[in-house]
Amino acid sequence: MDELFLIGIGTGNPDHLTLQAIKAMRGAELILIPKKGPDKSDLAGLRHAMLAEHAPDVAVAEFDMPKRDVSGGYLAGVEAWHDAIAAEWVAAVARAGGARKVALLVWGDPSLYDSTLRIAGRLQPKPKVTVVPAVTSVQVLTAGHAIPVNEVGAPFTVTTGRQLRDHGWPAGVETLAVMLDGECSFLTVPPEGVHIWWGAYVGMAEEVLQAGPLAEMAAVIPPLRERLRAEHGWIMDIYILRRGH
Repeated sequence: MDELFLIGIGTGNPDHLTLQAIKAMRGAELILIPKKGPDKSDLAGLRHAMLAEHAPDVAVAEFDMPKRDVSGGYLAGVEAWHDAIAAEWVAAVARAGGARKVALLVWGDPSLYDSTLRIAGRLQPKPKVTVVPAVTSVQVLTAGHAIPVNEVGAPFTVTTGRQLRDHGWPAGVETLAVMLDGECSFLTVPPEGVHIWWGAYVGMAEEVLQAGPLAEMAAVIPPLRERLRAEHGWIMDIYILRRGH
């Protein structure tokens, strides 16, 4: 491939596609779509639906998303996983007969806790990479709750559940946006004076929102999250924590 377009598609709401994203889809010769197993087949289905509406004449190739093995350590497992994904991209393009302009539809935005750009950097020879930005889950969460992400003139930190669990609340900020948390890491935070705004499947038809004092929501969100995971077979969620609310 000569060019690789990484097209942010937001959080699953087709209305969040930008005009730039639609133009990039239509300009590609081949679009790659990951398959993540039957439990997450609706994620591939949403991508196919977007293409059927906006770029029905562009060829599509699916590839199996490799599984991550962290038995040898988290970082080493991620490195090996990224190598495997890059190899799957190359194999998918080859199976499709080759293409000069290839695109990937990236859930959310390629800049925010997404490794697509790092994986693209492993391709040899290196194609020209063009990134199309998108609406992020942080934006959709704050819109859903009708709140600003920061207090007046104050900073906020975007972090992960792993970081919150392992290192606690970062110094110097009163507001955290927490992503990639499969273990309800807000339960490790002393709840006094902390407010949480939580959302699952934000931007999608299945969206569920909850908000309130952490002392109360700590008993509400974990069982709700488990029920939603059981119903859908998967879950994507995000939340904001704020002290002194």
